[in-house]
Amino acid sequence: MIHALHHVALSVRDMDRALAFYRDLLGWHVVYDRGFGGRRVEAITALPGALGRSVLLRLGSSRLELFAFEQPVPTPRTSQREVHELGLTHLCFKVDSIDAEYQRLLAAGVPFHAEPQDFGSFRATYGRDPDGNVFELLEVTGADSPM
Repeated sequence: MIHALHHVALSVRDMDRALAFYRDLLGWHVVYDRGFGGRRVEAITALPGALGRSVLLRLGSSRLELFAFEQPVPTPRTSQREVHELGLTHLCFKVDSIDAEYQRLLAAGVPFHAEPQDFGSFRATYGRDPDGNVFELLEVTGADSPM
């Protein structure tokens, strides 16, 4: 039986840059930071010669794992992945004050698609991490919100 979602993982180009964003700017805490490689990693990833660094981050009860592959070398994106494409569309971060968080991240140079939008019982906006992955800021504003 599946009990819960344990974590989401992202492949990042530069681990130090990703940590500057997720740990330093967004406030996630490092659970572990270690290298990976070997036969078991090759088997589970289906990537012969897989080698790199992984960092597991924690924020409250949420976990986010970051992978920086040295081998095989990741294929650079030729364009920004749009949210309608198949696969993970975004990570959502619940906030107390979307306006304050939006302004803080905007001042730090984080790109956003739009200013926070009002959807009735919640407000939200999408931004991009240093690798172009989409994240959502979400403020629940109504007691009747399904969020």
